[in-house]
Amino acid sequence: MTVSSEKLKALEERMRRLGIFENDLEERFIRSSGAGGQKVNKAASRVYLKHRPTGLEVKCQISRSQSINRFLARRILCDKYEFQILKIQTEATREERRVRKQKKKRSRRAKQKMVEEKRKRGAVKALRKGVGISDEY
Repeated sequence: MTVSSEKLKALEERMRRLGIFENDLEERFIRSSGAGGQKVNKAASRVYLKHRPTGLEVKCQISRSQSINRFLARRILCDKYEFQILKIQTEATREERRVRKQKKKRSRRAKQKMVEEKRKRGAVKALRKGVGISDEY
């Protein structure tokens, strides 16, 4: 399984637009770990990329194939470069920030406001209960 030539050309074009050149990259291959069995334990399929001018580092072992990991590592490096150096937010980074904000612990004031709103809402619902047939016979 390999990466299509169209995707490779698109990645090369993107790297060229961003000013990331192959001779600026330090690339190493390391043995992977985790799922993948004997193939992963024997072959050095994890790719380590370092962009020397900016110091950005990427490790990729998404696939068991070294060629696919090389492609994906370069794509991840481009994403990181756009986000950290050019401050362009991609959809993935926006989603990460949104999830992080959701999981973040609420402040005391925010909790108080939420409880107050719940009490008000409960009072409104309680008033609605009285309108109807009573249970007293």
